[in-house]
Amino acid sequence: MSTSQSALRTEAARPTVLIVDDEPDLLELLSLTLRRMNLRTRTAPDVGTAQKLLKGEPFDLCLTDMRLPDGDGLDLVAWIQQNRAQLPVAVITAHGNVESAVRALKLGAFDFVSKPLDLGVLRKLVDNAIRLGSANTVPPEAPTSGKARLIGHSQPMEQLRELIARVARSEAPVHICGESGTGKELVARLIHESGARQGGAFVAVNCGAIPSELMESEFFGHKRGSFTGAIADKKGLVQAAEGGTLFLDEVADLPLHMQVKLLRVVQEKTVRPVGESQEEKVDVRILSATHKSLAELVAQGQFREDLFYRINVIELHVPSLRERPEDIPELARAVLARLSRRISGPAPRIADDALELLKSYEFPGNVRELENVLERALTLCLGGTITAEHIKLRSAARASAPSAAPTPTTPPPSALGDHLEVIERNAILQALEKTRYNKTAAAKLLGMSFRALRYRIKKLGIE
Repeated sequence: MSTSQSALRTEAARPTVLIVDDEPDLLELLSLTLRRMNLRTRTAPDVGTAQKLLKGEPFDLCLTDMRLPDGDGLDLVAWIQQNRAQLPVAVITAHGNVESAVRALKLGAFDFVSKPLDLGVLRKLVDNAIRLGSANTVPPEAPTSGKARLIGHSQPMEQLRELIARVARSEAPVHICGESGTGKELVARLIHESGARQGGAFVAVNCGAIPSELMESEFFGHKRGSFTGAIADKKGLVQAAEGGTLFLDEVADLPLHMQVKLLRVVQEKTVRPVGESQEEKVDVRILSATHKSLAELVAQGQFREDLFYRINVIELHVPSLRERPEDIPELARAVLARLSRRISGPAPRIADDALELLKSYEFPGNVRELENVLERALTLCLGGTITAEHIKLRSAARASAPSAAPTPTTPPPSALGDHLEVIERNAILQALEKTRYNKTAAAKLLGMSFRALRYRIKKLGIE
């Protein structure tokens, strides 16, 4: 092969970026920057020219300004989503015009960069977009050794997989909503593993587990001597997620003063460590989750409306287990196989009557509750087969109790103690279920001390 042919092949193999802007100076700056990254560039001054080029040539990224002579950058984003859905498109917005950026992300834009251009931020954006197009990402439904995956092939789960694949191709903030125990963190991990940031860190933060007075330091880090006990510089959780994904679990529990600071991270992509006078740039993707309704909290004044719209650019709903009962047999077998591996034993068979009982139950605690039920059944099972008698469903037993033996409205004096114990037992069980069997939280909910609750649990024989 001749040297000229080899050079042509090398040139053709380089990723190509389409730059759409009507400012010659900006076109030149962008073209020069991208060529220094060993990328080929093509330019278009307006929407019409860009569409012609996109129809006739392959591209790896489109970078477009928002204001164009014959239309809006959002029009081009929408057109690309309809005609070249696999092509990442990023928009250039005016400084501070976050509303336009959010609209572009909702339409399917990969990311945005603000004027005046920070070339370091631009290079990271382009690098992520090119990596997304060339990476052999793992589909959400494909099994990966040693990692939990989404289980179930019901329609709600297939729709969830499709949405995960779509949002993984973007840098837009995603809010994952759903009941406790549905697997919201698993969904967040799948979005991370299926996107361009899969090689970076995935940092999960439980916003309700960090004391309010330590929250700023934990999130953004601190400088040595900035407060009593700060004996060394410390990197925050946001900086630890640099180049990767920051997952804010139970984001509704963030206090208002931290919501203001998080808003700046989302909008400006900067953080300021405690005790530091200057801000530093960060490159993280924000994913969040909660089992509460953020919209209701906004209406009640407990969550900032501006932050709500920034982190809720794309919303993903994780279905509850009662929305997909047909997945319970597959889930049950997978859970039992995992539990058996933990104890280095063979996985038991689960009988049809046990499966029918599980499918008839609503599972207020969702997959987490199913795992607890099966772990208890595995302990009770001795013959290698789990039957209905091994399945202990507390709520189901309470629901069936009135039909088996109706409780009189006014019990006779001799039965008063037993009647009060039934009421107390039910109240404690309900509190434990609401708090995911966290005894400290349940005691608080019941208005008693932890020691008092522990005593009542022991006295009533509650497991």
